[in-house]
Amino acid sequence: MKKLTAALITGIAALALTTAVFADDDTTIKVAASATPHAEILEQAAPILEEQGYTLEVTVFEDYVQPNNVVEAGDFDANYFQHIPYLESFNEEQGTHLVNAGGIHYEPFGIYPGKKADLSELAEGDDIAIPNDTTNEARALLLLQDNGIITLNEGAGLTATVNDIAENPMNINIVELEAAQVPRAAADAAFIVLNGNYAIQAGFIVSRDALAYEAGDSEAAKTYVNVIAVKEGNETSPKIQALVDVLKSDEIVSFINEKWEGAVIPFVEGEEAVEAATEAATEAL
Repeated sequence: MKKLTAALITGIAALALTTAVFADDDTTIKVAASATPHAEILEQAAPILEEQGYTLEVTVFEDYVQPNNVVEAGDFDANYFQHIPYLESFNEEQGTHLVNAGGIHYEPFGIYPGKKADLSELAEGDDIAIPNDTTNEARALLLLQDNGIITLNEGAGLTATVNDIAENPMNINIVELEAAQVPRAAADAAFIVLNGNYAIQAGFIVSRDALAYEAGDSEAAKTYVNVIAVKEGNETSPKIQALVDVLKSDEIVSFINEKWEGAVIPFVEGEEAVEAATEAATEAL
């Protein structure tokens, strides 16, 4: 089996835009990914793709910006780290032309312990750390609202920011941090609100450690499904279709359910399919 490459990339400058259309005989698939769970899932997909004649090369990035830049520039074929609201927001803000080639998995967003172990211990003026990027901040605030901690302005939805907090009866201090920094705030904040992949990296299991989290059969599963993103025009190329098909295969679904015990849930279309996937993840606990 050809070796799956995974290198940590930092400080990459923004790249000039180019147009890339894959040739039908191009059998190398270069993917930019977050370390967990994305790169680990891709590692399981590599030998399956090799059997189909494709070589999968994965490069791990530690931020949420450069993976999109390198795909837009044509240096990578695809990336795997983001959900659709973030992808759409990035395109709008950066003028990129990235599209969803296929939804792969869903990571429940959760509230985790910091200095305090239970939400009932929340006190006047406590700190709660959340991610500061556009869509994940809104997601965190909506989860805090669902648990009665704050109330947002009507209609704030997926664009909510701290400026949309209409009611904050306990004067909670919302600490906005870059997503990768949120787990480190657990030593200082009462609670932290984490993206699924950063929760996993911090050693949390959503079913075991989260004090509250999004339900696997909720609308969030559709809204925040993590996708394979490519430059517009490349989503129907044979190698991208092969990549997506393998990532949605029974082998990869079983791997996800067994490894992450409900912290990562394979995404499937249709209400009955979503329920079945959620049950499978629950059985893996």
